[in-house]
Amino acid sequence: MKKTLNINIGNSIIHIEEDACDLLNTYLIEVKQHFGKSADDFEIVSDIENRIAEMFTEMLHTQQKQVIELADVQMVIELMGSVKDFENDSEEASSETYSNPNFSAFGEKKLYRDTDEAMVAGVCAGLSHYLRMDVSILRVIAVMTVFLGGSGLLAYLILWVSIPKANTRSEKMAMKGEAVNLQGFKRNFEEELSNLRDNLRTAGDHMGPLVKQSRSFVAEFAEVLGAFMQGAGKTILKFIAVIIMISGSLALIAAVISVAALLGFWDASTTIFPLNIVDKGYFTPFVIAVLIVVVVPLLSLILLSIRVAFNGRSINRMFSYTLLLVWLCALSTGIFYVAKIGSEFKEDAEFTQNIPVKSYPAYNLSIDRSRFFSKEDSLHYQLNSSYYTGRIIQDDERVNFNAPRNVTIRIEKSENDVPSLTESYSSQGVNFETALYHAKNIHYDFVQKDSVLKFSPELHLLKNTNWRNQEVELVLKVPVGTRLNIDRDLDRYLQGYSLWDCGDDERRDEPYYGVMTVDGLKCKFDQ
Repeated sequence: MKKTLNINIGNSIIHIEEDACDLLNTYLIEVKQHFGKSADDFEIVSDIENRIAEMFTEMLHTQQKQVIELADVQMVIELMGSVKDFENDSEEASSETYSNPNFSAFGEKKLYRDTDEAMVAGVCAGLSHYLRMDVSILRVIAVMTVFLGGSGLLAYLILWVSIPKANTRSEKMAMKGEAVNLQGFKRNFEEELSNLRDNLRTAGDHMGPLVKQSRSFVAEFAEVLGAFMQGAGKTILKFIAVIIMISGSLALIAAVISVAALLGFWDASTTIFPLNIVDKGYFTPFVIAVLIVVVVPLLSLILLSIRVAFNGRSINRMFSYTLLLVWLCALSTGIFYVAKIGSEFKEDAEFTQNIPVKSYPAYNLSIDRSRFFSKEDSLHYQLNSSYYTGRIIQDDERVNFNAPRNVTIRIEKSENDVPSLTESYSSQGVNFETALYHAKNIHYDFVQKDSVLKFSPELHLLKNTNWRNQEVELVLKVPVGTRLNIDRDLDRYLQGYSLWDCGDDERRDEPYYGVMTVDGLKCKFDQ
């Protein structure tokens, strides 16, 4: 059993064994005696301690232990190097050649953003170090790609977020591929001091003329800017204000007309996605709240533009406060209903049913374009005659606006050589019971007429059910050796298989011809 201690190194609390702590203290004393000879050298001592703390933290995390042992400290000292490795070198050779051949001036290069040489976020500067390319070339490439549909700007933003910034000295050294040890720290610090002295030496020679030049430039720029704002600047500003006023007015009118039409459609019981997400009980107040949230900023922008364009008086303060209060109330109402709608998607529910399929050596699979009518639809459209029994066939391809595409079909091998169809109905709700209720109110049409299997392209929501991510997943299982002739319109509903990969371009107008094998569905022309 060994005694352990808690130490603070590099602003990190490390749990360490006593003998390991003694060795670490001896090592740090040597480092401080060598590098802490002046106030300028104190920074490198802090950087070395921070690097040691990072290495200890990494060891504890990767080895999944809680205490730093003696062997861990010895490994860190071996990686960082000892002061004795270069304390006898001459001062001229200390930044270039060291007596210990085991330590290299180069280390593992890592990708960081270089904000010291950055023009925006340091992405190009960091990539230039990592790729060993001129930063000017990377910046030219970045600017050129911005004009390629904005792809360069998107890529820059993604790299900005994903690439970490080089904050510490060790990270900056790893970014440039320098060895993160005592020799590397000393070399990097001496180079930094040398560059700083050169900059201070040259700054005095240029500061005097620059200050004089800058004073005359600032005065001249302010004079030109003032004259511009008194003349053409006012005209341009008024022109921009008129454009904003006209655009804002058109947007305001469009928003009001859209909401009026929307409320009219809803009263006519039109269920269009995503409108059918909102329950009828609070659809109207929700839409009005959204309208106010959009209209109030537009109205404020229009009033401000009128004031700028026609030198009008400022808006009455009481009117401004009233608009702000109305906007905040509408915003709170909208947020309340958005949260209420979101809570109705918390739980999932699913139930499955198996449908027997008559056995045939070959099947024809196609889309069923017939329209489903519920009992309520039959009463509404007065379809009481036996002539309209079941459904009415439509010749055109209807587009379903009630929900996103929510029917998927998979074709698999039957394990018992018996064809079957499994239908899985799923939905979401505020709780499991509600979600199951929504799933049970799904109607889906599948019809078998001899060897013809017809699949409906959409599901139907019964009893005025709101959209709660209702889905139907169909799994058709057929025995090995069964031939399948599939309408290529089914491709958009198939999951895990593409019908367009079968045959050449001359057969694209023909149905898909396939056969079920031990390894799954295969194209007839690929066998």
